[in-house]
Amino acid sequence: MAVYFDHRIEAPENSAVPSHLMWHSTLPVLAVASSSPASGGSVDLYLQQGEHVESCHVERPHQPTVLRWHPIKPVLAVGWENGEVALLIHPSGDQTVLPSSHTAHITLLEWSTSGSRLVTGDQTGALAVWKLDARGRLLGNHLVKHEYNKPLTCCIFRPASPGDDVAMLARASVSGDESALDMFSWKGAPLKMGPQEGLAFYVSTADGKVHVVDEHCKTSTLLSVEGSIKKLFYFEKREVFAMITDTLMLSQYKLRPEGGAQEVMKVKLSSKAGQNIDIIWTEDSFLITATGEQTIRLLDLERDANYVLSLDETLGFEKGEMINCVSYCAAKEILAAGTSHGHIAMWKMVMQPSSSRLDTKALWKLQTPTEIEGNVTQLQWGSSQNLLAANNSQTVLILCEHVMSAHYNQQVAAVQLTPTQLSISHFTTGVHLALQSDMHIKGVCVSKDSVTVWNGKLVNVYELSGTVLRSTGLLRTLNPLFLLFCLNIFFRLLQGTVKQLLTFSKAEGNPVLLSVCQSYLVVGTDTAHIRVFDLSRRDAKAHCSAKNLADQIPNLGALRSVRCNANGSQVSILISQVNGRPDHKVYFYDVEMDTVTHFDFFTGRPSSGVFQPEESDKQKFQGAEFSGRCPVSHFWDESEPRLFVCETVKSSSVQRVLSSQVDVSVVTLFCTQEHGLLLQDCFPKPSGLQALLALDVPYYYFSCKVRTESTVLPPGQFSHMVSRRALRDFVGLEGCEKATRDAMLNFSFYLTIGDMDEAFKSIKLIKSKAVWENMARMCVKTRHLDVARVCLGNMGIARAAKAVKEAEAEPEPEAQVAMLAIQLNMLEDAEKLYKSCQRHDLLNALYQASGQWPQALETAESHDRIHLRTTYYNYAKYLESMGDKTMALAYYEKSDTHMVEVPRMLQDDTSSLEIYVNKMKDRNIYKWWAQYLESQSDMETALQFYERAQDFLSLVRVHCYMGNIQEASQIANDTGDRAASYHLARHYEGHDDIKQAVHFYTRAQAYNNAIRLCKENGLDDQLMNLALLSNPEDMMEAACYYEEKGTHMDRAVALYHKAGYVSKALELAFATEQFSALQLIAEDLNENCDPALLARCSEFFIKHSQYEKAVELLVAAKKYNQALELCLAQNLTITEDLAERMTVTDSKDLSEDARKELLEQIADCCMRQGSYHLATKKYTQAGNKLKAMRALLKSGDTEKIVFFANVSRQKELFIMAANYLQSLDWRKNPEILKTIIGFYTKGKAPDLLAGFYEVCAQVEIDEYQDYEKALDALMEAFKCLSKAKDTSGGQQEGRLADLQHKISLIKKFVHIRRLYPDDTDEAVQLCEALLEEPELDPAVRIGDAFGFLVEHHCQQGNFQTAYQKLEELQKLLPSQNVRYYISQVSLDALQREMGVPLGRSDHRPSLKEDDEVEEELNVS
Repeated sequence: MAVYFDHRIEAPENSAVPSHLMWHSTLPVLAVASSSPASGGSVDLYLQQGEHVESCHVERPHQPTVLRWHPIKPVLAVGWENGEVALLIHPSGDQTVLPSSHTAHITLLEWSTSGSRLVTGDQTGALAVWKLDARGRLLGNHLVKHEYNKPLTCCIFRPASPGDDVAMLARASVSGDESALDMFSWKGAPLKMGPQEGLAFYVSTADGKVHVVDEHCKTSTLLSVEGSIKKLFYFEKREVFAMITDTLMLSQYKLRPEGGAQEVMKVKLSSKAGQNIDIIWTEDSFLITATGEQTIRLLDLERDANYVLSLDETLGFEKGEMINCVSYCAAKEILAAGTSHGHIAMWKMVMQPSSSRLDTKALWKLQTPTEIEGNVTQLQWGSSQNLLAANNSQTVLILCEHVMSAHYNQQVAAVQLTPTQLSISHFTTGVHLALQSDMHIKGVCVSKDSVTVWNGKLVNVYELSGTVLRSTGLLRTLNPLFLLFCLNIFFRLLQGTVKQLLTFSKAEGNPVLLSVCQSYLVVGTDTAHIRVFDLSRRDAKAHCSAKNLADQIPNLGALRSVRCNANGSQVSILISQVNGRPDHKVYFYDVEMDTVTHFDFFTGRPSSGVFQPEESDKQKFQGAEFSGRCPVSHFWDESEPRLFVCETVKSSSVQRVLSSQVDVSVVTLFCTQEHGLLLQDCFPKPSGLQALLALDVPYYYFSCKVRTESTVLPPGQFSHMVSRRALRDFVGLEGCEKATRDAMLNFSFYLTIGDMDEAFKSIKLIKSKAVWENMARMCVKTRHLDVARVCLGNMGIARAAKAVKEAEAEPEPEAQVAMLAIQLNMLEDAEKLYKSCQRHDLLNALYQASGQWPQALETAESHDRIHLRTTYYNYAKYLESMGDKTMALAYYEKSDTHMVEVPRMLQDDTSSLEIYVNKMKDRNIYKWWAQYLESQSDMETALQFYERAQDFLSLVRVHCYMGNIQEASQIANDTGDRAASYHLARHYEGHDDIKQAVHFYTRAQAYNNAIRLCKENGLDDQLMNLALLSNPEDMMEAACYYEEKGTHMDRAVALYHKAGYVSKALELAFATEQFSALQLIAEDLNENCDPALLARCSEFFIKHSQYEKAVELLVAAKKYNQALELCLAQNLTITEDLAERMTVTDSKDLSEDARKELLEQIADCCMRQGSYHLATKKYTQAGNKLKAMRALLKSGDTEKIVFFANVSRQKELFIMAANYLQSLDWRKNPEILKTIIGFYTKGKAPDLLAGFYEVCAQVEIDEYQDYEKALDALMEAFKCLSKAKDTSGGQQEGRLADLQHKISLIKKFVHIRRLYPDDTDEAVQLCEALLEEPELDPAVRIGDAFGFLVEHHCQQGNFQTAYQKLEELQKLLPSQNVRYYISQVSLDALQREMGVPLGRSDHRPSLKEDDEVEEELNVS
């Protein structure tokens, strides 16, 4: 927790009202300008506590107008209303007045980013640029001067254009990037580092123009807007230039690389008219505006979002309080605002700048205000010293942030409440005191009899005597921290005399950190060295040599805190890394072994070099509880050197520990040389506590949060600001003696390292039940059930021991430990354990048993729905026991037990119960209420509610009881309710009304009772119908009744059959010759019946000429041959179903040969009756594929024939299939043609294939006159025939010779046709010669040869010769129409020329081109 100390500046007596203030960017120096209309003005410099730097006082008869610090050097530029500009150097006070360049009011002073340039401007529009050296001294006259003729308002320097990123190039070089490596070497081009600072700047004027001045001081106009420009900003991330005019119009421009600007956005900012407006711009792209209202407006330019922050009266702000000014500290992420009532409001940015911003409340948290006097008009954050300057129109106050001091020692604790007030707690005597100091307290140190405070300059010592604090005197020191100065440390007595001087070398550095534990002092320096001193003797003695931690700890930036343990053997260290971030580790320096180890709170594990017992599931679970954290404070126990405690927070919360509520955990460790670092305990810090103060067994000591309702307590009143919490192992043992305390510590230590023997030895002499109970509690944390059983035994709690024993049946170890926690009344631990192992059922039971019903209901509804109704029921029982019957009723309904439980609960309140019954309109409740009324003899009302409940049995029962038999009968008949009918039937039977009894027994489907009455009273006609409606047993009894009686034998047979006793029914039917019944029975016969019985039935059907039924029975009796003979004899059709039933699959019934013979007989029968497909199937099952193919060929199913041949893959079947396919129209179906060729090929029948090719060739000649294709076919035929074996006794040779002769003749004719276009005469001569060849026809048809000649002569005009050839052909072929061989065109021409009527030829039409069968016959 932090507070702000306010220091009023020590202004000179004659100083006027402060008008301007400005902090240096790196130094804690504040410049304040004061103005007076009468006497002029002055400028003064002040240090962080308001000390006036007397040498730096500047006074003029004119008023100061602008202040600007050099960005690095302590040089202040001051502008005056007469146009003078002076440079003031701190701390010497030297002044340098710039050469006269301005004659009017100075409105503009701006330094470049490194301070090498200074821009000055006045109200007339004159602008000058000055150059300064590295020390901030002016170099000659101005570089350039521009006149803009309008008042200058704002100026900003543009950042330098980025050059090569050296760090990025270095990383790339290490990773192997050769191009990046070359840039560092002499081989590559020199690195372009870019300029050190941007020298170009933008300046705005009152007429709305923005001018740019480049590095060479040349100016040009960039853009122009309406109105006077009040603010200029440059958004470097997006390279956007922004401005705000006097009308609060915000404009954003994108700067073009070639020059000029393009407007990207324009928006009007909301504000009250005529108010003094304060606008600031942050590096996080926030534009923050205060316009004299009760709110602050934030505009996020990067994300285009708006936020509004307002004051909260509940935190101490007043109604109507206005915000005048704002200031933002980027390092602390705090926005400060000054109000009209003297308050300084501060908002803390809770989320990191890179985090997602969802809403205002989540982003900014308003803190408790700091109060000063007057109306705050100006605010400005200082450098890195947590400084804030505020101008209240009368003076300037410097607010310095200070972390509240606290200290614990020797059972005395002191906690700072306000800048001047302490709360003192003396735990030995129980005394609580309030110390009011007359100075700001920056540090406090307590002992059992004194309290020491200091403010950085003065030390005040108070003597503590009983309930009185008495000041013993003041002591002035030179160093503001820890009584240190230069390189020396003083140990002072209360009188202030120097006791001893401890010297540190230059290499060891300056001491900055001190810590004392018992008689040991550890000192940390600014060079990361630590030294330990022994204070037990008269003089302090070095306990060890100086240790340089930078050699042992990588990435060490600076020491944050050092502590030593009680015997000086261990030193714990917290560090900051080089980047300034806190390290996740706590480091431990072993003084004797001179080694450094650590415990990493980010992973939850110690360093690898430290011994750690084998991890169990328990340790892994505990490690997960505090992993991902960072230490913020640490302490050793005041007397136990092994015990160490550390306060940790989540890593993301480290930067916000002091400003917001964070998740803080307290972790306790054992630290020894033998066993290293061992986790002892981890628990979350209670919400009402502020921070850990100390560890002093058996307590942790915490500071409490300060109450915010008052800042200064009245005299005599004080707040108890320190709270104690017992260690886990000492709960209930806070007042134990030292021996017991040591024994418990040893027990905890040995239990932690897993040494059970030593653990039990350390406590074997303890007899106190409280100690054993505490150790049992410890076992819950450490999860040692074996130790817990011993503790429970020594406590003598048999119930708890039994419960823990029974819990061992649970599979989860956490559930077992949770039962131990329950028995020890550690319900929070049990709850956490059940949640960790996800045993929501047991957690639900725990909530119920502990009376936490809201949690139980939530758990049941979310995670344990299987027990939801049970939970509702138990909660209802609980509410009933508490007398809340209304809520109990609701939860009984939710548990679905209201039908029983609600009437029971309300049975003593009949009026309420009746109201509930009528309200619910539930049949079950109506029934219960009717039964209640019936028990009260209110039969009429009971009948009404029975009727509402539709309980017809009860209605009939009550009507029978009341003698209303007719009413009861009507209800039973109308509703058909079986129970009501049965009750009424019993009533009629009791009154000997057998007919009605049988009727209502039948309605109730109580057929056995009806059958009984029919048999007893001879009602045979009704008996048959009732027996058929009843079960087989009743049917059997009725059949026996008919059989014994000897009448109605047909009924007996039917009942036996219906009851499933088929054999008995058949015997009785044969015996009584019930042939019609036999036919009905035979329909239910199957192969499962007796074969002899089936055969007997079949004979019966044969005699009566019912052959189909006889065949089915013979098949069922497995008399297949007889069934076939009967089919053949009576010409019965064998269906596929019958054939399948006759197909034997079990080898037990028939041998394989007999089975095949039977299948062939079935197939033969199918062939006779024309069922070729069925015959094929049976032949195939019999293994006779040849007959199967023959049967299939008879069916004519081409698709199945082709499929069967391909599947069977037998030569004979291929040949048979090919022969069959030749009978089809293969000429029009090329697929069939291919299949024929393929089958002959697969059947290895080349002679048959050759014959098929000859047929193909003849078809080509006869049908299409295509001799070329015919020639190809004959060639294939010749090839096939030459491959075939000669099995015909020499006929094959003759066949080959004939083929050869045909081929030669066709070749000649084909050659003639091809030659004709080229050499007509030669072709004609060859054709004439071809006609002389013997046996020309049928190889080449004579008509085709003559037709060729006739066509030739017609084309040549020799019609006489053509006619002679035609007549010659007619003589050779007198029986044929020779005109078929000649085209119709030639015939028409011949007829026309010769004058002879030739008639139209019987020309066979040619196939279209698309229908031609073009088959590739070259089959290899």
